[in-house]
Amino acid sequence: MIIRNRDVRRVVIGIPGSHKHLRIAIFLNNNTVLVFHEATMANIVRAFVTVKTHPLVEAIELRNVKLEQRKKGFAEYQLLEVKRSAKDISVELLNIITRNTYDSGNR
Repeated sequence: MIIRNRDVRRVVIGIPGSHKHLRIAIFLNNNTVLVFHEATMANIVRAFVTVKTHPLVEAIELRNVKLEQRKKGFAEYQLLEVKRSAKDISVELLNIITRNTYDSGNR
């Protein structure tokens, strides 16, 4: 699924009720609702900012890792950077975008 700006109806961000951490709810025009936990978005944002602002980093892949030891308050599962070439990541992204654009008719 490729989600473009025009596919998003609205986004709600906040700390729900008795929870301690942010949640982000993205409401799509097709009535799909995607809810992300703070840890997920924090990891994605950190990688996004790195790729966008670092003079040498062109791509990053994050993978889910279960941490046996972690700082208090940190999520048990984290999206951590893996060693992979920027070229390989870029090729994979192009293949994903090309396949999904063709399959969904979103040209």
